[in-house]
Amino acid sequence: MQQIVEAMSISGWSGRRKLGREIEGIAACLLPYEEGGRIAEGAFRESVARTEAAGLGCAVNMDTGYANYLTDRERLEVLRWTRETLGEGPRFVGGVFVEGLEGDLVDLYRRGADQVAEKGGTPILFQTTRFHDWEGEKIVELYAEVCAGYDAVLGFELGKVFAPNGMIYSEDVVRGLMGIEQLKGMKHSSLSREEELKRLALRDELRPDFKIYTGNDLGIDMVEYGSDYLLGLAAFCPEKFAERDRMWKAGDVGYAEMNDALQYLGNVGFRPAVPAYKHSCAVFQHLLGRIPSSEPHPMCPRRPEWEKEIMADCAKRLSYEV
Repeated sequence: MQQIVEAMSISGWSGRRKLGREIEGIAACLLPYEEGGRIAEGAFRESVARTEAAGLGCAVNMDTGYANYLTDRERLEVLRWTRETLGEGPRFVGGVFVEGLEGDLVDLYRRGADQVAEKGGTPILFQTTRFHDWEGEKIVELYAEVCAGYDAVLGFELGKVFAPNGMIYSEDVVRGLMGIEQLKGMKHSSLSREEELKRLALRDELRPDFKIYTGNDLGIDMVEYGSDYLLGLAAFCPEKFAERDRMWKAGDVGYAEMNDALQYLGNVGFRPAVPAYKHSCAVFQHLLGRIPSSEPHPMCPRRPEWEKEIMADCAKRLSYEV
């Protein structure tokens, strides 16, 4: 087997490259829809099963699952379908979305976290615009209060390019969050390699077991530098991500070509307007015959009519027949 050779140094990055590392991958599963706007439950269950079978973790009620558009009842249904599909064994990640809700934030977050934990999932806390005016210390205190009593909770840094309720934390806030025992990791979605490398360096300094899950769909090779991933892009084709990850662990040079093809898909699917990537994902999945319609949630921004053609090109590059 031909091996990857570490041959370049870019501003010292190569010193961080983790050759042969086992990557933890999580796909933020798409919630598919029928032509008439109804959730395609069966196709969603199949997506969850396919993701698990590929060897990736499942994350539901995330941005890719239209968490910001779903009703509380719909989120609960998604949690139930996920648990029933996975059976009693595998854990999953479930989004806790509180934006726009009135009431005490700790109570709101804990109610959502309870709903996820009761189904055997790990809660991941979406940010709220209420944080935007807070001092960093107050944000850390809230996380500590919310996380108390749970086995594991994940945090979320979401750039505003994805959603207006997101924010990228200061280093002091990140340091504080890494000091919370129950908080086991963070999804970092700034789309900035520099910011993510800072998170990795801080993790290595303060808490080596703390997970940094890249959310950089435009820089999926961040796994080479110590990030794991929780990506909406991985929902397009979880089996290809799993194949890429195995190649990295084995040192197989085929990793590079697979990563390039996946990054091409990411560059196309996550072009502006970025939130419309969910429509791109639906088009891609429909081309593969995995969901009954290419329709996104009715409130999701849409791609142009020719999206099918460009997604077909991406699929062919990944060796799918469409």
